[in-house]
Amino acid sequence: MAKQTELRFTEPGMRLLENEHRYLSFLMDEWHAIVLEFENDQISLEEGREKLKMLRQKLYEFVEPLKNHTDKEEEHFFPVLGTYIGFEQGPLMGIQEEHQEIDGYIGHFFHHTRGNIDLMSIDDMKTVAKDAGEAFEVLTIHFVKEETVLFPMAEKLMKAADQDALYEKMNTLIT
Repeated sequence: MAKQTELRFTEPGMRLLENEHRYLSFLMDEWHAIVLEFENDQISLEEGREKLKMLRQKLYEFVEPLKNHTDKEEEHFFPVLGTYIGFEQGPLMGIQEEHQEIDGYIGHFFHHTRGNIDLMSIDDMKTVAKDAGEAFEVLTIHFVKEETVLFPMAEKLMKAADQDALYEKMNTLIT
């Protein structure tokens, strides 16, 4: 994901969510680098086992801030924005479905790595690493959609009182 030095949004709530995306993207880059190593056919069985253990640890450390961020969006941001744009169709529905898709890929990864990684073949490790790669791809596109569709929509449509109340509710740490 392209790195930016300045936040683009002016409303505090949108800036907060955008900043959380930056932090999550930083964490994602760490574990995605490991995923890419599995796509390289040069990885040995022993190296693969060590890399998969590292990937599992980095994803484990990623899940809590991601969950805190998505909970914040689902409990506070989406309901307020939905009062302006609707809930039944359109961008909010798609974004919420992506949250479930991301959870599914990460959950599938953890399910298939819960046993003894030292007993996995290199092909099994490559297959399970693909789940993390899929989660990365969905997350990357997901952040872009939120930042190019939802956040600008919120800044344009939401009343100042709703923006202020939203920021107060969301101004919590994700770590």
